[in-house]
Amino acid sequence: MRNITLLQNDWRFGKSRDAITESVTLPHTWNAVDGQDGGNDYFRGTGWYERELTAEETAGEDVYAEFAGAAMTADVYLNGEKLANHAGGYSAFRVRLTGHLAEQNVLTVAVDNSDSRTVYPQKADFTFYGGLYRDVKLIAVPREHFELEKDGTPGIKVTPVVDLDKKCAAVTVETWQNAAEVTMTVAGQTQTVPSENGHAKAVFTIENVHLWDGVDDPYLYTATACLASGDEVSTRFGCRVFACDPQKGFFLNGRSYPLRGVSRHQDRKGKGNALSYEDHASDMAFVREIGANTLRLAHYQHAQEFYDLCDENGIVVWAEIPYITMHMAEGRENTLSQMRELITQCYNHPCIAVWGLSNEITAASPVNDDLLENHRLLNDLCHRLDPTRLTTMANVFMLETDSPILEIPDINSYNLYFGWYLGELSQTDEFFDEYHTTYPDRVIGFSEYGADANPAYHSSHPEKGDYTEEYQCVYHEHMLKMIEDRPFLWATHVWNLFDFAADGRDEGGKHGENQKGLVTIDRQLRKDAFYLYKAAWNKTEPFVHLCGKRYANRCEEETDVKVYSNQPAVRLFVDGTLLAEQTGRTVFTFRVPLLGEHLIRAEAGEASDTMCIRRVAEPDESYVFNKAAASVTNWFDADDIDPTCFSISDTLGEIRQHPQAGAIVDAMMAKGASERGDVADAVKDNPALQRMMGRMTMLSLLKQGGADEESIKQLNRILQGIKK
Repeated sequence: MRNITLLQNDWRFGKSRDAITESVTLPHTWNAVDGQDGGNDYFRGTGWYERELTAEETAGEDVYAEFAGAAMTADVYLNGEKLANHAGGYSAFRVRLTGHLAEQNVLTVAVDNSDSRTVYPQKADFTFYGGLYRDVKLIAVPREHFELEKDGTPGIKVTPVVDLDKKCAAVTVETWQNAAEVTMTVAGQTQTVPSENGHAKAVFTIENVHLWDGVDDPYLYTATACLASGDEVSTRFGCRVFACDPQKGFFLNGRSYPLRGVSRHQDRKGKGNALSYEDHASDMAFVREIGANTLRLAHYQHAQEFYDLCDENGIVVWAEIPYITMHMAEGRENTLSQMRELITQCYNHPCIAVWGLSNEITAASPVNDDLLENHRLLNDLCHRLDPTRLTTMANVFMLETDSPILEIPDINSYNLYFGWYLGELSQTDEFFDEYHTTYPDRVIGFSEYGADANPAYHSSHPEKGDYTEEYQCVYHEHMLKMIEDRPFLWATHVWNLFDFAADGRDEGGKHGENQKGLVTIDRQLRKDAFYLYKAAWNKTEPFVHLCGKRYANRCEEETDVKVYSNQPAVRLFVDGTLLAEQTGRTVFTFRVPLLGEHLIRAEAGEASDTMCIRRVAEPDESYVFNKAAASVTNWFDADDIDPTCFSISDTLGEIRQHPQAGAIVDAMMAKGASERGDVADAVKDNPALQRMMGRMTMLSLLKQGGADEESIKQLNRILQGIKK
């Protein structure tokens, strides 16, 4: 029999081996606070964990320690003897303790999240939490048992191949063990097969197969394997068919099934990445509420419990490794080992449709032979370990569409932020139309898009860079329509479902957070844009949502009241009197006179929502993030500008053509990039990015970057002193 003991309590922790004194409970990260407070000064180094193992816990013929997540590298010691090293903070690994156990035993783990030239990730827009942040278990098995060590394997592998025409599936079950034979069971059928060179295989046929059919019917089968010794492993699996078409997008089980969803990071306010099962289940509840049918699990292997939840809820998953932003010449083996572990440990999950090779890897690295070879090796590894799934990449928006790296994976996606970081919203439409026209035989998707919003900030005239909830809504309304008009996009993923920690960021009124989430990092507040997608995607729960509840104080005579609903008609009441009724889809906008304080009520079928707004004499300054930038246009337009000299109305490209003026603006731009974190600072010299920015005026760049009024005026005065 297999006996599993969860080692959750009685751990001691310290930041040096000589000071392991703090009592902690697993899961645990030492960056739960300092990794989320900004400043980019969170502790990155070695943390030490120690625990006594009782005789009862270590009883068994063969005993292994299992670590579900130790970030980023781990050295495992038993009674002072080093038994193993593991490089990769997001995948499971096991260490055999048998042969090293004594009468009394102390398990010690040194976990390190410091800078490295060999282990990914090292440059990315999220906090690299350190710690034993997932479960640690002891597994006791008989001498004859299923494989436990290689790449953190579950010991059993299930490959279903579905024939949609015949409505049947051939299910291959494979196991690895040190026994002579294995008994396997699938769908009420049992076979006993020999083990040859430690490997056993059986093929089962399921007639009238019950398909895993996405959110509509995520049916799961179970495969079980057991040995005469009593050791047993089992796994759930699903029978389904995934396919992509360059013109029609994604197909599930032979029918068009557009993938529309969100991305997820695995951290929470005050907890970091040390999440409980209840935290994972709560996150899945948000996914189901918004009506998404796909998740991009960024940018690393997530907890097995969360893949299980995706299986159970029919969510189609993009799974990837943390090969991100910056290619490291010494990191190739680590990309390959992390990919082996991802596929080995997650292979049986029916939810996973694609393996992601990398994310924005060309942002801070050139497309050279070493980078291309690394991707070819990863792509080949994926197809060797798993011929049943496609490979993909998330490409940074600066990557040229004729780059040879796009030819490596089976399908591709782009991360585009036109209308937020630079450019205009319409450039996203133009990009995909041009790409699709130029490469009609390529499958392309939209892997990231978003705009930061602090729920404290509001405006009746939202614009790019103001961090208001209202601009986030404008942004996503545009993107939603853009997506709906382009069915060839195989998958689209909002960046991000939740705000997440990026300790290097200091912007938008918050320290250490990326605020592109549709929900706050503490999961306490759904931003208005959340309800836009709920209105578009959630077809099972009739609802109506009034936007702008947090925008109570307004100084205009008339104001727009925006309503999101998945119902075809909305009625708006002001102080109990019907103002108007509209028919339409998803977005409804009403013009409401403001006389004083008003109770607004929206009704759509049986659903309703209410809020209060009021007329005030002066704009509420608490709603404005960058008060200087909000009024820059007024004073700048009134200034007497000498057109023979440079000014902030000139484009960055024009200014940079002059050595003196170019040096001045480059210094200011470098400072602004550093405030957006490590990634922005690392990619600021990317040639394609510089070309895009070169077409924007300095005023536009400065306003979006949050420059204060005096800094903008000072730069303009300096530029006005330099002849063109």
